[in-house]
Amino acid sequence: MSGGSVDFEYLETYTGGDRQVITEVLALFLGQADGWTIRLGDPGEGWRDLNHTIKGAARGIGAVELGEAAHRAEAGDPSRAPEVLAALADVQAAIREYVKITS
Repeated sequence: MSGGSVDFEYLETYTGGDRQVITEVLALFLGQADGWTIRLGDPGEGWRDLNHTIKGAARGIGAVELGEAAHRAEAGDPSRAPEVLAALADVQAAIREYVKITS
C-alpha cells in the first residue's frame, strides 16, 4: 500500500509483513517525530546531526521525500527547516492514515 509520502509496501516487505513490527516501528517514528518537530521549529546547535537522524529514520520506513529533504538540510543550513517540517508533517499524516486503515 503506497501512502504518497511513505512507501508502505517497502516497509511491509522489509518487515516480512509482520503487523506488530510495522505498528511498533511506525509508533516509534511518530514519537520521535514530535521531538524533531520541536527542534526543527527552533533550529540551532546540532542541526546537521538532527537532519542526519531524520534522514536515516525516514529512509528506514520508506519516506523517501522526507529523507531527501533532510539530506539537503543536513548539507545546508537551518533555513531549510520549513522544507523538512512540511515533509515530516506529510509523513506523519500518511502514517496515521495507514495505521487507521490497516487496524
